Amino acid sequence: MAPGTVRLRVDPALCFLLPRRARDGGELDLPHDPTATVGHLVQSAGVPLTEVGDLLVAEVSVSWRSRLQEQDRLDVAGRARPQRLEGPALFLLDVHLGALTRRLRLLGVNAAYDKDADDDHLVEQAEREDRVLLSRDRGLLMRRALRRAAFVRGQDPDDQLADVIERFRPPLKPWSLCPVCGGMLTPVSKAQVANQLQPGTLRTQERFSRCRSCGHVYWHGAHDARLQQVVRRHT
Repeated sequence: MAPGTVRLRVDPALCFLLPRRARDGGELDLPHDPTATVGHLVQSAGVPLTEVGDLLVAEVSVSWRSRLQEQDRLDVAGRARPQRLEGPALFLLDVHLGALTRRLRLLGVNAAYDKDADDDHLVEQAEREDRVLLSRDRGLLMRRALRRAAFVRGQDPDDQLADVIERFRPPLKPWSLCPVCGGMLTPVSKAQVANQLQPGTLRTQERFSRCRSCGHVYWHGAHDARLQQVVRRHT
C-alpha cells in the first residue's frame, strides 16, 4: 500500500457495486483524508451504507462515523440476511420499480408507490411513514436523511422480488392487496360486480374480489397460473 493511502477490502457480495477496476479483487486504495469518516469513504467507493454490515480495522469493529489513519485497512462486510426490520414491514419503492411493487402487493406486502414522486418526496415519505425505501439508485440511498433503505438487486422484476423477500422475509398474505393501488381486497359476489365485467368473464368466472380503495375487480383468469407460481415460490 502506498504512503498517504488507505485500503478498502470489500465483501465479495458487494463487489458488484465497486468501480470496475476493483470488482475482481474487491480491494480499493483511496487517498487518506484525515477529515473523512469511514462512512464517507465506503460510499465514495460506490457502496451505500444501507448494504454494509460490520466495519473492521485490524479485526476491531469501528463506527461509520470514525476516521482512518494513514495506511489503515478497512474490511467492509455485507449486511447479514435475513435483515431484521426495526419496525413494521412497510416499503416504499422509487419510480423505476413499478413492476416490483405490483408483485409485492400480490404477495400481500405493504408497498407504497407513486410514479411521479421525486427523490426529495421519497425521502420525506419514507421517514414520515417509517417505510423502507427500495431503490437501485445508489445516490438516493446515500441520502443522510434516510434511516431505512435498501438497494434492490437484479434487473428482472421476478429477480428483484426474490431479492427483497430473501433479504427482509416480510410476512406474506397472498391475494389480500390490490396490485394497482395497494388497497385491501374483499370477496364479492358476481351479482355485485356484474356491471363491471365483460360477457366472457361473466360466463366463465364465479369468484371475485374488489378493492376497497379503488374499486378494481379481480378474478382468477388467464394469468392465474403464472401468478400462482409467483405466490408458491415465495410462500
